[in-house]
Amino acid sequence: MKKIQKAHPSLKNRNFHYFRQFPSSKILFLITIFPFLFNISTPNQIPADSHIDDFHQHRELLSYKGDSLAVDPSLTFENPRLENAYIALQSWKEAILSDPNSITANWVGSNVCNYTGVFCWPAPDDPNERTVAGIDINHGDIAGNLPHELGLLYDLTLFHINSNRFCGTIPQSFVNLRLLFELDLSNNRFAGKFPELILRLSSLRFLDIRYNEFEGELPYELFEKDFDAIFVNNNKFASELPRNIGDSPVSVIVMANNKFQGCLPASLGNMGQTLNELVLTNNGLMSCFPSAIGNLKNLTVLDVSYNQIMGPLPDSIGDMQSLEQLNVAHNMLSGTISNRICSLPNLLNFEYDYNFFWDEAPACLKLPIFDDEMNCFRDRPNQRSKLECQRFLSQRVNCTRFNCDATLPPAPLSPPPPTEAVSPSPSSQSPYPSPPQSPPPSNPQPLPAPTPSFVTPPPNPINTPPLPPISPPPPPSNTTPPLCPCPCLPPPPSPPTFPPTPQPSIF
Repeated sequence: MKKIQKAHPSLKNRNFHYFRQFPSSKILFLITIFPFLFNISTPNQIPADSHIDDFHQHRELLSYKGDSLAVDPSLTFENPRLENAYIALQSWKEAILSDPNSITANWVGSNVCNYTGVFCWPAPDDPNERTVAGIDINHGDIAGNLPHELGLLYDLTLFHINSNRFCGTIPQSFVNLRLLFELDLSNNRFAGKFPELILRLSSLRFLDIRYNEFEGELPYELFEKDFDAIFVNNNKFASELPRNIGDSPVSVIVMANNKFQGCLPASLGNMGQTLNELVLTNNGLMSCFPSAIGNLKNLTVLDVSYNQIMGPLPDSIGDMQSLEQLNVAHNMLSGTISNRICSLPNLLNFEYDYNFFWDEAPACLKLPIFDDEMNCFRDRPNQRSKLECQRFLSQRVNCTRFNCDATLPPAPLSPPPPTEAVSPSPSSQSPYPSPPQSPPPSNPQPLPAPTPSFVTPPPNPINTPPLPPISPPPPPSNTTPPLCPCPCLPPPPSPPTFPPTPQPSIF
């Protein structure tokens, strides 16, 4: 028997996964795009709405001898932009509760362009003036919150604060950051509903809010914006996937390890020209595959493992000529796996263990990496019991009951159950067919953070964070998180566990 190499492509060593880097110079790209962003979006003043004023009352403003938003007159600045930046950064420094690596220790004086993690560049509307174009304090382990004065950084194009301990909510004044191109808030402790003010940032293309405590629904408007990458995994979102997800022009969507429910939207098939990677592992999705999934001709990674996807594996997946990694493990799929799928020219890793497939093409056993355990295959090791397979396969899955508005491939009317007993399993005594219940790999690797490649001010390149171990989030709470203060000590890590998938009633 061929040695099966265990792998989990959604959790392990994806050298070609997520945001692919461009070979062109990031500095030259910034020079090119900075004026362009300015032309399409002009900064506004900080909103004076009443709810914003209420928000301002939560903290004391920067002051000099009691005069709010005043600056020590002994300080001199190159231009008003840098004076605004000084006010914003000093207010942020006041809101920091812990800075164990002393990143903000040199945030002193009027030369804000020399502050650690702060990058200046000629202003887009006046090359003779310098302005703060980017902030990168990744991996700082800084605790605190984001003050509303950060909205004074009108020319900011890049805001990277991943792998810290910032908490609370995103200040409403961020709507002033009209030039913001990349926003990376990942691996912090932000909480509350999805920050919809993000949808008002017309220049934003890269959004990463993973590994936080956001909860509730994803707004439909998120998929109407011109994003290129959306990372919302490892939060507490709990809703159906918006049906208009296919309207988005993104190349990467990662929504793993939330509590999304319902259908795989049929509109996914509309993303054939743009989508490269789709990761939906470990949610509560319950439906059949839409046959339109085969329209994703440019997709390289498809991972829907650890859900409750049912019915057959569409033969149209055999049209996805770019596919490199396919993971449908730990679902309730059944039927046959066609030769077209296993013969895809770029397919390197195919995991379909812990389902109820009863026939696989010989080409599947010749793939570099595959896993077919705990199915209903004849003459294959480590399969489900004959009784378990017969009871499950004797009932036809009614895909129309999910009301997903998808054109579905026909399920086999009478799939032939195994005629020879396969390796027994503990569930063989169960009176009902059992869905996949095996735990995930014991030591999963965290999803690698992407390296944003659009706009990175000089002189230092952006380093992306090593993310914490993956663990399924608890159900969302109904309480509104406080703005500050926030707990400063990291919680003890918990081992990754996935609860058994309950048996739905859909037959």
